[in-house]
Amino acid sequence: MAARIFLYFVAIAIVLVIGAAIVWNVFQDELMEIALVPNEPVEILDAVQQSEYADARLWLARPDKADTPVDWLPEGFGETVGEDSGDEFTDETFGDAPLEPLTEAAALPRLPVFYVLPTTYLKRDRWNAPIYDPQARFRQNRCASSQASVFTGVGDIWAPYYRQAVLGAFLTTENNSDVALRFAYRDVETAFDYFISQIGENQPFLLAGHSQGSLHLLTLLHEHVAESGLADRVVAAYLIGWPISVKADLPALPLPACETPDDAGCIVSYISFADPADPRQVQRIYEDSTGLSGAPRRDTDMLCVNPLTGTMGGEAEAGANIGALLPNEDADDASLVPGAIAARCGGRGLLLIGNPPEGYDRFVLPGNNFHVFDYMLFWANLRADVEHRVAVWFAAHG
Repeated sequence: MAARIFLYFVAIAIVLVIGAAIVWNVFQDELMEIALVPNEPVEILDAVQQSEYADARLWLARPDKADTPVDWLPEGFGETVGEDSGDEFTDETFGDAPLEPLTEAAALPRLPVFYVLPTTYLKRDRWNAPIYDPQARFRQNRCASSQASVFTGVGDIWAPYYRQAVLGAFLTTENNSDVALRFAYRDVETAFDYFISQIGENQPFLLAGHSQGSLHLLTLLHEHVAESGLADRVVAAYLIGWPISVKADLPALPLPACETPDDAGCIVSYISFADPADPRQVQRIYEDSTGLSGAPRRDTDMLCVNPLTGTMGGEAEAGANIGALLPNEDADDASLVPGAIAARCGGRGLLLIGNPPEGYDRFVLPGNNFHVFDYMLFWANLRADVEHRVAVWFAAHG
């Protein structure tokens, strides 16, 4: 009798699990919206003045702040020390992966890098995050370590805190979302103006972001950089983790796509998915939106610059990956692993990485979306890409 009752419980549990899976697959968009979209009216906050960004506390990193998260480098990776040394590599560092020494930028002037953080505020109690939240700050430090560290070989990172739109703002089309995103952009634009005022006249610089950060930099390029005459000072813009329409967005931007690894003054962008890829969550809003040029994004390809080849489109086997960051069990550090992850620009401009790699399963989004790992999967290749494009830019500009 006891065994029969136990089997009944097991059967009921299986039915509940299957039912929950069916409900999730059918209604996941609605369930995520209920769980994450704020039900409060959007709050109209005071704008931050440019002078307020003179306070170092409004920056996660800038040149006068020591020991920031952007200074992190994975174990076994040669440290960058000053202007006169490049990153030190040996054949043993990356095993059998193909490798060129990353020394191109070693003798070049160091560049300022304006880096904008992705979404790190996951609560639904408001539409715009506060400047300081302990849980968000923890995530911001992790993002800066694994993303902005890509750029420390060529320059100094300026990473502003800003009142970012909360995660739920990306799961709805209601007007509150547009208001919250616009408000967040104003903080980023103000921080950028302070950054420009501090780096020196005619100083070239890099732009870098991820997810919401890339969205704001995309807007910045379209509305501010293009009109202010700053476009010819942008060495490259890494707008990763946000969909950019090749036909509806790029024509309205002051920078072209990076079509080859020898291009500079251009845009690198991609969105990572494993197989089988289900980009429904990304495409749901993308398909119904209007591009920066005024043309619809529907049925247009997203920009995909392959981080393993530096080309627009194309593919590369895992052997071309000279180092992906693999989180440890506690996700509080990461090690560099070569030759583990391939990359192919597939249909509609998705960057496809093949079967889901081991060790990254804890933060994968619905549809095999590896959004959280966009930088980590190709960390060493991106660092090499940055150094090469900087060298190309200086060769062209003298």
